[in-house]
Amino acid sequence: MRTTFMAKPNEIERKWYVIDATDIALGRLSSVVASILRGKNKPTFTPNVDTGDNVIVINAGKLKLTGKKATDKIYYRHSQHPGGLKHEVAGDLLRDNPARLVEYSVKKMLPTKNTLGHQQFLKLHVYAGADHPHAAQNPEVLDITNLI
Repeated sequence: MRTTFMAKPNEIERKWYVIDATDIALGRLSSVVASILRGKNKPTFTPNVDTGDNVIVINAGKLKLTGKKATDKIYYRHSQHPGGLKHEVAGDLLRDNPARLVEYSVKKMLPTKNTLGHQQFLKLHVYAGADHPHAAQNPEVLDITNLI
């Protein structure tokens, strides 16, 4: 009798990947990163277990927004108080805090309403420049130009 393989949390091996975001569209970068964070690139993928790897995104300030997203795409948040609606335009966010722009985009591609999505999101590390403090983890450089 054949049974479906179900990964167990203590049997998962996690890798570290470095992705360079220079001249890559935001949505294409985010979809690849979200897939790696969920573990969908592994044959042991199990939907209800965090099987994903750690991802370091460098040069987030050099990614590109296609079309009119720099002026028309708006990120909203609300403080739950009257008149507490805040908004940020994607172009301004790319200029001021590009790491937050990538985090917003990737977070919406993960399961958002449960602790599994939060565990997966915590394995994302985004930096605006080319330097990162994770050299001790020996991350592999992942070229995503052939994945998108």
